[in-house]
Amino acid sequence: MERQLRFKKNSTLLFIGDSITDCGRARPVGEKDGLGNGYVGQINAILSATHPDRSIRVLNTGISGNRVCDLKDRWQPDVSDLNPDWLSIMIGINDVWRQFDNPLNPRQVDLVEYEDTLKALVERTQPRLQGLVLMTPFYLEANPQDPMRNLMDQYGQVVKKVAEAGQAIFVDTQQAFDRYLACQPTQSLCGDRVHPNPTGHMILVKAFLDAVGFRWPSD
Repeated sequence: MERQLRFKKNSTLLFIGDSITDCGRARPVGEKDGLGNGYVGQINAILSATHPDRSIRVLNTGISGNRVCDLKDRWQPDVSDLNPDWLSIMIGINDVWRQFDNPLNPRQVDLVEYEDTLKALVERTQPRLQGLVLMTPFYLEANPQDPMRNLMDQYGQVVKKVAEAGQAIFVDTQQAFDRYLACQPTQSLCGDRVHPNPTGHMILVKAFLDAVGFRWPSD
């Protein structure tokens, strides 16, 4: 069965998340040339070039350093007020990372809070959407027994659980990176195992577009 791109003509597609989504996007809302230099901008370029008839509007409200609790605090202006047709959420890297680089901070987001908050945001918003995409957080470490990678995988499983419960589109970004890391070292994607270079962002692009039914049109 041939895949069909799920976005209808004149749809608005909003991406929200942390620094991986932000990538230097314009304020207050990234759009057109202000989408940043990461996967969101790349997705917009591909959709614009291959489906000009759809006139898909892409927006970016990612903010560097955000955790799921930060998304909750700014949900009204950065999601609800923008009234998107489609929403993509990728959050969780900082929820995990802060437990390792700042473990004495009493304000940590454990798995229970992470799941409860993400689920509440989904339930609050999904009835107004044409479609929802949930992308897992990731850690660019091939060894699944690495402590931070192991915990990141647990947060990723929460995303899968919430996606299945809400019948959202699920994107396993860690699995996408793992296919690459089976052949190439982490250093070929980034230095800190979190912020990918353009190749890493293209891996995110492919994972996202595959999930929403994109295929390269033939001449």
